[in-house]
Amino acid sequence: MTEPAPLSRPQLRRMLRKARRALSPAEQRQAALGLYRQLAQDPVFRRARHLSLYLPTDGEIDPRLLLRAAQRRGKATYLPVLSAWPRTKMVFQRVLPGETLRPNRFRILEPRVNCARQRKVWALDLVLLPLVGFDEEGGRLGMGGGFYDRSLAYLARRQNWRKPKLLGLAHECQKVGKLDQASWDVPLHGTVTDRGWYFAR
Repeated sequence: MTEPAPLSRPQLRRMLRKARRALSPAEQRQAALGLYRQLAQDPVFRRARHLSLYLPTDGEIDPRLLLRAAQRRGKATYLPVLSAWPRTKMVFQRVLPGETLRPNRFRILEPRVNCARQRKVWALDLVLLPLVGFDEEGGRLGMGGGFYDRSLAYLARRQNWRKPKLLGLAHECQKVGKLDQASWDVPLHGTVTDRGWYFAR
């Protein structure tokens, strides 16, 4: 009996997006709480003074409890903001508690562009990234737009970089055996789900 052909990245992406979208609202709320419990008291989160998070879409695990906790603790929090031009660029901009957000072209909420509040990625302590799939070796499968890959591309050319710390956030159902990585892919330090941590080897 022959082994089934491995899924292509687009096929894998469709399968994993379907799996996370199938989670009920109650399961999503429970996952968000579990993620908060995994990270909120961890030294990686507690020591970070400048950290970037994201607002969930398409079934992504929700980090907003962590966002509010960071703001209560006086940390500087940032969200990704898409550039009007070039349309492939993404920056990290500080977001304040209670700030009014607006949907971008993908209908994801983000702050109104303010260059004075933007921070270079290398000046962040911690970046919490969304993802579609992950493995235990730091591999990340994104949505396919390449926004994070381009923002973090400088890290792919550096050896033994320590900052920012890159952690993927995901549901447990998004874990796969092994992801093929391209030369431009920047490996994560690890991935955190509502059930535990997966450190890159």
